[in-house]
Amino acid sequence: MQVSRNGHRYIDIESQTTLDCWFPENDTYLQRGCLAEKLGVIRGERIAVSIDTDQPPESTADAYLRLHLLSQRVVKPNTINLEGIFSCLPNIAWSNAGPVLPERVEQLRSLLAEEFVYLKIDSIDKFPRMSDYVIPSGVRIGDADRVRLGAHLAKGTTVMHEGFVNFNAGTLGESMVEGRVTPGVVVGQHSDVGAGSSIMGTLSGGGKQVNSIGERSLLGANAGIGISLGDECIVEAGLYVTAGTKISCPDGQIVAARILSGKDNLLFRRNSQTGAVEVLPTQARVWGGLNTSLHDND
Repeated sequence: MQVSRNGHRYIDIESQTTLDCWFPENDTYLQRGCLAEKLGVIRGERIAVSIDTDQPPESTADAYLRLHLLSQRVVKPNTINLEGIFSCLPNIAWSNAGPVLPERVEQLRSLLAEEFVYLKIDSIDKFPRMSDYVIPSGVRIGDADRVRLGAHLAKGTTVMHEGFVNFNAGTLGESMVEGRVTPGVVVGQHSDVGAGSSIMGTLSGGGKQVNSIGERSLLGANAGIGISLGDECIVEAGLYVTAGTKISCPDGQIVAARILSGKDNLLFRRNSQTGAVEVLPTQARVWGGLNTSLHDND
């Protein structure tokens, strides 16, 4: 897919390194400004970018446009090429005065002192917060630091304070996220990622398996999966199901969890007397589903 956008980028004045790019959703040029620019550490300028999303990103601007397309819900996770994106993104000190290279922090601090401004570094990372660039409609986020640019949050999504959504991951409908949604993972409509839970993504140990959660499913608190869940599935609180976990089936068979990956209407639980991990047929409706009033986010 060919995409062209107009935007604005910041450049480190000394090295001419592109630090970040911002592509407004309406594709019109909007001015940005920050103290690091005012004090001469970085420079802002207009930029026009054209990319082929089927090919790997070729530059920092290319990479940022792909991340914007995901967070603006133009494309869904796992539908565009992000191979090698880390090498396109410089490590940045994200500050209240603007983005700067980590080696410019002390310079910026000294310049800000003359203005009686306190420098605050929010993070040192390749990826910024999504909310500094894109605000999707109909979404609530308890802690903006925990949602990276490149996250895809569908309307009706609530990300609680301990929830985390990485780039090239997210939700496809009304969902509750209280756990970790890692790269490559998508969560279906009316599903709940419970508090403290986690889902193995494509970056976990360099794995290529793309895991997901279907619709009307529940990943219980402090639980985790290294497989996909289909529709109307439940993983009980505290149970981590990896692809190699041995599962006891109702007919007495013992199978690796990967055999059950993506299948619907399954309850995964640990037998409290024997310790064996079991699977039973169920319907996720028994857990009550999402509270619809919590996901009317407009």
